[in-house]
Amino acid sequence: MPVNSRRGRGLRQAAAALLFTSCLTGGAAFAADKPAQIEIGITTFSSGSASVFGVPARNAAELLAEQLNARGGINGVPVHLTFIDEGAGLETLMTEYRRVVEDVGADVMFASISSGICNKIAPLAEDLEVLNFMWDCGTQRILEDDDYDYVFRTQANATPEVLAPLAYLLKAKPDFKTIAVVNQDYAWGRDSWQLFSEALKKERPDVQIVAELFPAFGAADFSAEVSRLQALKPDVILSTSWGGDLDTFVRQAAQRGLFEQSTFVLPLAESSLERLGDTLPEGVIVGARGDHYFLHPEMANNAAFKTFNDDFRARTGSWPIYSVYHMVQAFSALEAVYAKAAAENGGDWPDTEQVAEAMKGLTFQGFGRPLTVREDGQSVEAQLIGTTAKSTDYPFRVISDIAIYDGAQLMPPAGTKSLDWIAGFKPGQLDIPGDRFGTN
Repeated sequence: MPVNSRRGRGLRQAAAALLFTSCLTGGAAFAADKPAQIEIGITTFSSGSASVFGVPARNAAELLAEQLNARGGINGVPVHLTFIDEGAGLETLMTEYRRVVEDVGADVMFASISSGICNKIAPLAEDLEVLNFMWDCGTQRILEDDDYDYVFRTQANATPEVLAPLAYLLKAKPDFKTIAVVNQDYAWGRDSWQLFSEALKKERPDVQIVAELFPAFGAADFSAEVSRLQALKPDVILSTSWGGDLDTFVRQAAQRGLFEQSTFVLPLAESSLERLGDTLPEGVIVGARGDHYFLHPEMANNAAFKTFNDDFRARTGSWPIYSVYHMVQAFSALEAVYAKAAAENGGDWPDTEQVAEAMKGLTFQGFGRPLTVREDGQSVEAQLIGTTAKSTDYPFRVISDIAIYDGAQLMPPAGTKSLDWIAGFKPGQLDIPGDRFGTN
């Protein structure tokens, strides 16, 4: 173990404390005192095109921390937040992540939004032996390709997040013959398309893929992609892009009439609805990377859900989006796991290893259906998909004809890679109706 290992320092300190206490008490068991506060490091986009997605999450974290501390904190211990800007670039982010763990003394890290960043953060967290919640990034490869003791995901991964929109599309537009994709050129864009396309080939081998377009992350001009799609006229256009990139693509596509010739499937567009206003037309299939929606049909009468939404809107001027609800889930998981770990520790304050062990099998709930953390660290989460519609109550499109899918139906078992699982699909594998709800 490296000399500067965080865990190593902690073990040496604990051993010294135990020896000192034993000398005073004749060998009585040592119980760690509660810390003065729980340090949480959070990475999110505070700058760049992705900040339209990351800043609401930061606002949510600050609101949640204030509310949690007002309730007495976690088992009587307040939380303190330190933020790292993902928009500063990977090298700076990695340096800051290490600083927050080693110098600030973070007990837990919430990282990250970008799948490309999570791919780098996960092994770093493991090396530093710090509890890390992947609170938003989607690529399934992280927990499928490697085993981690300290890294957990508090939401779903790309597999159910793209298979649910595909299942919805197959029922909503069963006769489509051609499809094109426009995805950001990085881990999420590539991985999500591979999952979607491989499943589509199993379900509909007759469908022709006419274009695979991967503009750079942060691109400001999609004129070339739009022109290509206008010429090809695919029946369906898929884009798993998000944040400012998705907003820009939608606006440019709408200006040139692309929505009038193709059915769009935008699995992450819940987060763009309010920003796009009436630019996004009716009839677009949209998702929410989980069952996240400020008009969630199953949460309509939940007082805590309504209060949180109102508090968030009063604070920011906007309704919550799925990055906000992912942050809610991270906080919910943190509260639940400390309670579980303390109970399993006889009521005493748990150490990092005990908290990490308690994550396995943990059930927690944000503002959607309950989630469960599998033994591989991956949470199982329901998926909400619907179609955009006009609303008399909001100056932007809402989600109608909602289907909520059980996440377990759309994920391989722990220990099986998603692409291997999809390779074994039989026709009709995604003939899953979901629980259906009408217009909101």
